[in-house]
Amino acid sequence: MSSVRIGLGYDIHRLVSGRPLMLGAIEIPFDWGLLGHSDGDAVAHALCDAQLGAVGLGDIGAQFPNSDPKWKGAAGADLLTRTRALLADRGARLVQADVTIVAEVPKLAPHRDSMIDRLMQLTGADTIGVKARTNEGLGPIGQEEAIAVYAVVLLDVDPANTGSRPGPGRD
Repeated sequence: MSSVRIGLGYDIHRLVSGRPLMLGAIEIPFDWGLLGHSDGDAVAHALCDAQLGAVGLGDIGAQFPNSDPKWKGAAGADLLTRTRALLADRGARLVQADVTIVAEVPKLAPHRDSMIDRLMQLTGADTIGVKARTNEGLGPIGQEEAIAVYAVVLLDVDPANTGSRPGPGRD
């Protein structure tokens, strides 16, 4: 018998010139990109955090630390694929994700379907929702200096197949 787990993820990155803008494992045409040790894909990072947290594997920094040079420039798509494998090792699979991108610029509605298609391909989820909101001109996001992302996930977990690491509350 399986059980469900819920996870919440969050990420924020500063917008800078000279980098491609990666969101939801696709490149968005724009003059600025997100600063980060990896490609800065805040959607991928928030989704990884939510999934990893839901199965007790910490966060993206615990699994793919920015102190390790092998993750420098890592693609969000690669991190999502690796997270999917970590979940499978724990007997878990992503059923549903809901993502909210908070950004003043660029307009993301034209890219929503492409993001959803790519994220579903990488994660194997049954359903993924992607929404974009502004910050109404408030703070660094509102001043077009950053983009933040929130992600909530629902995982299906087979308790008989929890992998080699014990989960929360297990011996």
